[in-house]
Amino acid sequence: MKRRDFVTGGTKGALVALAGLAGLGARPAAPPVTGTGHAGGPLHHPGRPGRGSRSHADLVIRGGTLVDGTGAAPRSGDVAITGDRISALGRVSVTGTVEIDARDMAVAPGFIDIHSHADLSLLVNPRAESCVRQGVTLAVVGQDGSSIGPWSDAAFESTRDRYRRSFDVEIDFRDIGGFLDRIDRVRPAVSVASMVGHGTVRGHVIGGADRPATGADLDRMRSLVRDGLAAGAVGLSTGLEYTPGSFATRDELVALAGELRGTPYPYASHMRNEDDRLLAALEEALHVGRMAGVAVQVSHLKAQGERNHWKAGAALAAIEAARANGVDVHFDRYPYVAYATGLSNLFPASARAGGTARFLARLADPETSPALERACRDKIALLGSWDAVRITRIGAPNAYARGRRLGELAAERGEDPYDLTVRLLRDAGGSVGMIGFGMSEENTERILAHPLGMVCSDGGAHAPYGPLSGSSPHPRGYGTFPRLLGHYVRDRKAMVLEAAVHKITGLPARKLGLGDRGVLRVGAVADVVVFDPGSVADRATFEDPHRYPAGIPHVVAGGVHTIRDGEQTGRTGGGAVRGSGVGG
Repeated sequence: MKRRDFVTGGTKGALVALAGLAGLGARPAAPPVTGTGHAGGPLHHPGRPGRGSRSHADLVIRGGTLVDGTGAAPRSGDVAITGDRISALGRVSVTGTVEIDARDMAVAPGFIDIHSHADLSLLVNPRAESCVRQGVTLAVVGQDGSSIGPWSDAAFESTRDRYRRSFDVEIDFRDIGGFLDRIDRVRPAVSVASMVGHGTVRGHVIGGADRPATGADLDRMRSLVRDGLAAGAVGLSTGLEYTPGSFATRDELVALAGELRGTPYPYASHMRNEDDRLLAALEEALHVGRMAGVAVQVSHLKAQGERNHWKAGAALAAIEAARANGVDVHFDRYPYVAYATGLSNLFPASARAGGTARFLARLADPETSPALERACRDKIALLGSWDAVRITRIGAPNAYARGRRLGELAAERGEDPYDLTVRLLRDAGGSVGMIGFGMSEENTERILAHPLGMVCSDGGAHAPYGPLSGSSPHPRGYGTFPRLLGHYVRDRKAMVLEAAVHKITGLPARKLGLGDRGVLRVGAVADVVVFDPGSVADRATFEDPHRYPAGIPHVVAGGVHTIRDGEQTGRTGGGAVRGSGVGG
């Protein structure tokens, strides 16, 4: 298959051509061209690709197949980068101080992880290895209702002490504005945007109590949401399966989401339920957007548990209908059939009211524990078996459980799986991570391919070395975007390449109102990924998650060549990406 056929073959032709590219490895970058400085004036005159008055750019990517993030068909061309911006596209005649031979490669905008949990881990290891090596150049954090502030004195001191003790990292901020300022000083490998977390705001004002907000509470929470937006937040997120967000009424959610009115930023919701009550939870999310008059982003859309797999089609139909009736709604999803959460989420939110100490006390109380055991066992029945739960994060004295499935571990130790679950939670002070296998491959592919869907990792930043290597995380933290491009585009042919790239570049950028990101365009931020469509693949597995992907030899973030020939250069160009402020 000729590359021309790949570029012009349309939907099916592009897929066939992708398969024909298999086995073509990355060509090494050309040796640096000597040069000195850069004269003033623009490199590129708008509307005249490749023509300009200057003779040099910092970096030129030559002869690649440009997949520009808009969803348009791929085309051949070059990309020139000067400073932190794309300075020319097309047939570029200028010389680059560094040049990359991108023949037989795809060249795309940097990938935007629309739902990330990197947050403070970027301060622990600013190289953000698991993110940038899969092509991510912008992580949108503050998700599932949990953002970096606003923190009370107690929450700030607890976080500060934990990061000092565990990572030797000093936390010197207590709100989103302070966090973004710190990101600008640290300059990690990826840029960062943040939402305001509804659960964080509610916890700051009301605490962990299971009660409705009063009028005074609502006024304070709305003020905190406005403060977050003024500091640069790009939306409001909820985690309605988690405490204390689960205690909010619809009216509370509508009131707080209303602070987004007049901005492009979405109400992003981890809904109240993603299994037996999925459709009711989805209707609530759409209702909030409709009544508040704001955009909606449904977080990690899924139909969990075999008895609920049929609901995926109904959920997609409801989203399509809402959009047809004026709701600006999209959704995101990671390309795996397993989710990740805390082990305590095997129990109802009501059991976790008031905080961890009260939750653990309820598990031990003879009057409350039988009902909690029944609820937990029903959740396991939904997933299929105790082996559908894998432990990801746990400390001493039970580190032996890390990476193990609960059913296998219980049998090995001669314990009842429920009793083992309670003991692990008790010994760890309630802080245990888990992966649950609950979705179908058919639905996963259908959701990923839907035109209203984006793709997210829903994961943090990890590395196979140092302090971020001490857990057994979901492989999505290393493999989400290469898995989309390799398994679902090239191998499964679920969508064409340009559609997949649009889902992880131009579409999320537009949803967040970021006009200078997510596209290959002159003047846009120089976030660029060079990958091999024939070999790009995720290599991380549930059994061995700390593995970098294949087929992504170059990543440029903010004009900085961070991944070169598949290796970290040690140079990082990320920073804070701030929204435009308060709406109305």
